[in-house]
This record gives sequence, C-alpha cells and structure tokens, in this order.
Amino acid sequence: MAENGNDSKRDAADILLNGWMDDGVHVYRLRVYYADTDLSGAVYHARYLEMLERGRSDFLRLSGVLHSALEARDDPQFWVVRRMEIDWLAGARIEDVLEVHTRVASVSGARVTMSQAIMRQGTLIVTAQVLAALINEVGKPQRFPKDWIDVFCGHTK
Repeated sequence: MAENGNDSKRDAADILLNGWMDDGVHVYRLRVYYADTDLSGAVYHARYLEMLERGRSDFLRLSGVLHSALEARDDPQFWVVRRMEIDWLAGARIEDVLEVHTRVASVSGARVTMSQAIMRQGTLIVTAQVLAALINEVGKPQRFPKDWIDVFCGHTK
C-alpha cells in the first residue's frame, strides 16, 4: 500500500516538474517570478524564449529523448534551434500562472517543427513556431533515429 502511495507522489512530483501530455500536446505549467519581469512588472520579452525552451525540453524528456543521453554517446549529438517565429499577443505579469503548450507540427528525417503557445488562464498570449535539428560535434546535421520519428509522428495533429 505504501508503495502505491509513493508511486502516486512520485507521479505528481513528475507532473509538477515535467508537465504532462494531453492528446499529443505537452503542457508545462510555470509561475512568473520577479526575475522574469522588467521594471514595470511585465514579463521581459526574452524570458518567453526561456519558457518556450523549457516546454520543448520537457516535451522531449517525456517523449524519451534525453539531452544528456545524446551528449554521452560515442558520437555526441546536440539539439539546435534553426528558426523561430514568435508572436507576442498579450503580456504576462508577476505572479501569473502560465502554461506552455508544445506539439509537433511536422517532422522530417533531420528536422522537427514544433508549434508552441503560452496561455494565461485560457487566454493565448504568445505563439511560436520552432524549427529544431540535431547536429554532431562539428555542426553537421544528423538524421533522427526511426523510433524518434515514430514518437514525433505520434504527437502530430
């Protein structure tokens, strides 16, 4: 019985830390802190990039694609953002609770495009399209393993 209780506590902690998948969309919840804001108390525009990055990173983690495992390989590989398009629709302020929604829009052998949105209480405040790729130590593009493509395609809508 205690083991089940510990498992559900661990599951809840994982959700709090990593977010969760909801019908192919990764949801990552965060709070706006003082360090995220400018002098007016509004979120500084560059902080949204960090929020989007955390959403993508935890999406990958929950999909079984770990940054640390890529770097530890005999032929280390790294993620790079090739292109990003962002629209700021409204601002967030200190103490707001935000959700970063991440989904795969498209995938090819060496690139994945992710659609992201930042929401505040159901209101869309930021949208982003992010093209990411995998490279080796000398910057040469690397093809995704087939199982990754399967995972990414399983998250496309």
